[in-house]
Amino acid sequence: MALKSETLHQGRVFTLVREEVDLPNGRRAVLDIVRHPGAAAMVPVDDKGRVLLLRQFRHAAGGFIWEIPAGTLEPGESPGECARRELAEETGQSAARWDKLTEILLAPGYSTEKIHIFLARDLAPDAQDLDADEVLTVHPVELSRAVAMISDGTIADAKTICGVLLAAALLGSPAG
Repeated sequence: MALKSETLHQGRVFTLVREEVDLPNGRRAVLDIVRHPGAAAMVPVDDKGRVLLLRQFRHAAGGFIWEIPAGTLEPGESPGECARRELAEETGQSAARWDKLTEILLAPGYSTEKIHIFLARDLAPDAQDLDADEVLTVHPVELSRAVAMISDGTIADAKTICGVLLAAALLGSPAG
């Protein structure tokens, strides 16, 4: 619990706060924390065993990167609802079968962001509806190839690495 809390910045997605806290070792610290509402991501796998990867422009990363679909939770929205919404919006697909793979803390040293990662299967066409700031293309990639893309450094996004490796382990896909 914070002894003091000051909002340094209120952004569109997150809030940056400075908090004074007592640590478990008895010391007091001043920490800058990114308060984030959380997110959902999914590994969409089609009936041919291919994962739908996004080649998405990320200004903060310096250009295009490979990712699984994901998005920020809206107020009152569950992680599952967010995952379903984002799958349709970003890939133009819906899924009849959903399995929760894990939850990850993106950067627990300074951020509250938790990403809920799902496996999405039994895909069917839906309406793609990209946000104005989303520049991406959808690429069906063999799951074993996606694992190889992690191994060779082509995929560097943390949520994508976690999601693809967990999906490959669950589905018994051989490493690339």
